[in-house]
Amino acid sequence: MTTGHHWAFATLTASPGCRVHYDRRRSAGDRHAAALRNLYGRLLGCLHHCLATGQPYAEQHAFPTRGDSPTPLLPPWPHGAET
Repeated sequence: MTTGHHWAFATLTASPGCRVHYDRRRSAGDRHAAALRNLYGRLLGCLHHCLATGQPYAEQHAFPTRGDSPTPLLPPWPHGAET
């Protein structure tokens, strides 16, 4: 197992958004390892965005639910990141 696998697996109980993302991938037919790899990629993209823009991590932007609307001060996640 890699660090990314452990990171993604640990978020399944700590982050409701990560859990929903993982469950959605599993429902789409991904096996456990593939769903974790996809979640890890998403988390890595979030980390890159935070480091590139200097913004703190915000669960509601990283994994929005249907009723969430982004805070006006932050660009839509992860698009709008200045590189």
